[in-house]
Amino acid sequence: MSDAYLILADGTVFKGKSIGETGTTIGETVFTTGMTGYLETLTDPSYYGQIVTQTFPLIGNYGVIPEDFESKKSWVRGYIVRELCDDPSNFRSGGTLNDFLKTQGIVGICGIDTRALTKKLRESGVMNGMIASGENAENIVQEAAKNPGKIREYMITDAVKSVQSSGVNGGEDSPYASSKESATPSTGATPPYPQTNHTDSGLLTQSRKVVLFDFGAKANIERELEKRGCQVTVVPCDTTAKQIFALNPDGLMLSNGPGDPAENTTIIEEIRKICDTGKLPIFGICLGHQMLALARGCKTSKLKYGHRGGNHPVKDTSSGRVYITSQNHGYAVESDMLPSFATMSFFNVNDNTCEGIRYNDIPAFSVQFHPEACGGPHDTNFLFDEFVEMMQKA
Repeated sequence: MSDAYLILADGTVFKGKSIGETGTTIGETVFTTGMTGYLETLTDPSYYGQIVTQTFPLIGNYGVIPEDFESKKSWVRGYIVRELCDDPSNFRSGGTLNDFLKTQGIVGICGIDTRALTKKLRESGVMNGMIASGENAENIVQEAAKNPGKIREYMITDAVKSVQSSGVNGGEDSPYASSKESATPSTGATPPYPQTNHTDSGLLTQSRKVVLFDFGAKANIERELEKRGCQVTVVPCDTTAKQIFALNPDGLMLSNGPGDPAENTTIIEEIRKICDTGKLPIFGICLGHQMLALARGCKTSKLKYGHRGGNHPVKDTSSGRVYITSQNHGYAVESDMLPSFATMSFFNVNDNTCEGIRYNDIPAFSVQFHPEACGGPHDTNFLFDEFVEMMQKA
């Protein structure tokens, strides 16, 4: 492995070894605390524009498994690990993580003190960074240290529009595309498990039509809906409220996605129009949660270092029960600005930030965490059942 360098916007430099593609990349440096699920992290469109640091020291030990992808490619700007496993052991593995990073054009670095990096990001907040590898890497870093303007000026913009071709589970143009022949008609995803309608629990008497508003949707959102017998129609981010109603859906799912939620003014306005009718059941996840809140008069703000990983505790305000959740977000809804018709349903045990909202005047609720997460806890998977029940009552 050749030398590689990470330089942060404050001038801090870490020296390590190159992984993935050789070259230079600039992005917003963040960390995720997940012990597993590195494939889901790499293929989650919500990480668009970010250089992702894995806090768990060994990454790549179970290889690359296309059926676990959350989209057809990786959206991260760069990748940082303490130790990269070159000899994975898993009967489902289709290759090494290093080879996957190369095919995806992801510039990465290993062998640095990820613990020290994470502590810096926690104390100073997320900041931009640059990874440089190759013959001129040292000179590039020295020049960047003298003039860090290029690193500091980087901004994540038009994030939702940029991930609209996210797709799911490999995609036809991916070298890691699944070889299975059968696929669901709406997106081409091939579920890695048998589909069930949960009829044994009495949840469904007939199939429900759900429109999935795609802001960078993870594949497992659609899988969870289909497991419950829902017919899912995925629509792009520029779809209007009128076009959604023309599909005559029983419910609307607002997906996760990347970037600043307040940037998406046009989408928020269309969500507001849907809410104003007060008829269509709505379930929002992550960015969908934030944009639904903005459409209803709430405010959002950027967190110091965000919540990313599979071990974040949230408390249900009605029952007092604590759930462990998977999260990936850098913004949050301001809980002290909720309107009278909205109730905070979950809050983060670590920092008391808003993790869920129920709307009392319309059939709608949303959560900041990921109840659909693969490579994460399934404690809150029941929220999909609640969405189906809401559609039945409507």
